[in-house]
Amino acid sequence: MSLSSETNLIKYHQFPHILAANPPLYDSSTFPTALIGSEVPYDYARSGHPNRALLEEKLAALEDAEYGIAYNSGIGAISAVFFLLKSGDHLIIPNDVYGGTYRLCEHVLPGFNIEVTAVDTTNPLAVEQAIQENTKLIHLETPSNPLFKVTDIQAIADVAKKHNILVSVDNTFLTPLSQKPLHLGADIVIHSATKFLSGHSDLIAGAVVTNNAEVAESLQFLQNTLGSGLSAQDSWTLTKHLKTLYVRWNQSVKNTEKIVEFLKSRPEITDVYYPGNDEINQRQAENGGAVLGFRLSEAEKVPTFAKALKIPQIAVSLGGIQTIVSHPATMSHASVPEDVRNERGITFDLLRLSVGLEDPDELIADFEAALEEAYYEPVSTNFEQERISS
Repeated sequence: MSLSSETNLIKYHQFPHILAANPPLYDSSTFPTALIGSEVPYDYARSGHPNRALLEEKLAALEDAEYGIAYNSGIGAISAVFFLLKSGDHLIIPNDVYGGTYRLCEHVLPGFNIEVTAVDTTNPLAVEQAIQENTKLIHLETPSNPLFKVTDIQAIADVAKKHNILVSVDNTFLTPLSQKPLHLGADIVIHSATKFLSGHSDLIAGAVVTNNAEVAESLQFLQNTLGSGLSAQDSWTLTKHLKTLYVRWNQSVKNTEKIVEFLKSRPEITDVYYPGNDEINQRQAENGGAVLGFRLSEAEKVPTFAKALKIPQIAVSLGGIQTIVSHPATMSHASVPEDVRNERGITFDLLRLSVGLEDPDELIADFEAALEEAYYEPVSTNFEQERISS
C-alpha cells in the first residue's frame, strides 16, 4: 500500500521491538556488541545512529527517494554534494545563488581546483553553453533566493543527461510537499532542514536525498569521514517536527497567498516576487510556497518600516512557524560583494518575507501600519489601538 506524504510524516516503522507512540531518543555515542568481530547495525554515533537512521528514512520517503542522508546544517549538505567533485572538475551554479553557497563556491572550491561557472539557470540554452568537457554537476535553486526566479528542472535535467552530468536541486523553499525534483529528472535533492522541515527555529540541519546508489554511498562515506552527520538529539527533534509539516506548510502557503495580494495593492511597494503564477512553477510545483520578496519604492524607508513592524521577527533564516522579515543585502547575501549584489538586483530596497502561522489579517494590518509610519504621518489603526490597549 502506497501512503500519502501526510500519512508518512506521522507513521514510523523503525524500532518495532518498542511499543511506543513516539520513537525514543537513543542518547548514546557508542553501541556495545555481544561478540568481538560480529556485525552490528550501529557501533559509533558518527558512523550511524538509530535516531538519524529513522530521520533519513523519513526524508527519503518525503521525496520518493531510496536514500536519505542527514547533515548537521544545510550548507553542510550542499558542501557534501559539491565534494562529490574532484580536482579538475567543473560545476555550474545559478548566478543568483544563496549567499552561503556563493561563499563556498567563491572561496573554498577553488582551493580544491574545482572550477565554478555562474549562469542564468532559467535559460536552458545558457546552461548548455556553459557546459565544458569536465562539467560534472549542475546545481539549481528554484525558486531562487531572494528574487524567486523559476528554473525549469525538467529542461535542465534533459540538457544534463545528454552530457552525462548530475543535477542537484536545492528544494528548501518549496519542500517535498509542493515540489519533487526527482520526479522531474534531478539526481540529487538538497534541503536546509533548519527551515520548513523543522519549522520551529530550534535546530540546524541539512538533508540530501537521491535514488542513485553510487551517489548515496559516496555521500554516506563523506558524512562519516568528515563527521558531518546530524546529532541524535537534533535527529529526534526533527523527526518529531516533521509530523506537523503538512498542516504547517499548507497554512503558511494559504497565509502567503493572501499577503501577496495585499502587498501588490500598495503603492509604496514597487515589486512583489512570488512564483505562484509563474507558468513553469505551476507545471512543476503545487504552489508558490510561503516565502516572497518585495521592494519598497524608497530604499531609505526600509529601516523605519522594519522597525515599525510589531508581529514579524526581523531575523535571518526562514521557514519557522513565526513570520520573519529579513534583509538579503545585509543578511543572507552579505557575503556576496556589493557590486555583484547590485548587478543581481539584491539591493537595499529589497526585503524577504517568510510567512508563518499568525492570523494573516493581523499580519496585513501590521504591514499596513508599518508602511503608514514609514511613508506618511503616523496613523493609528484598529490593530494598533488593540495592541496599545492589550
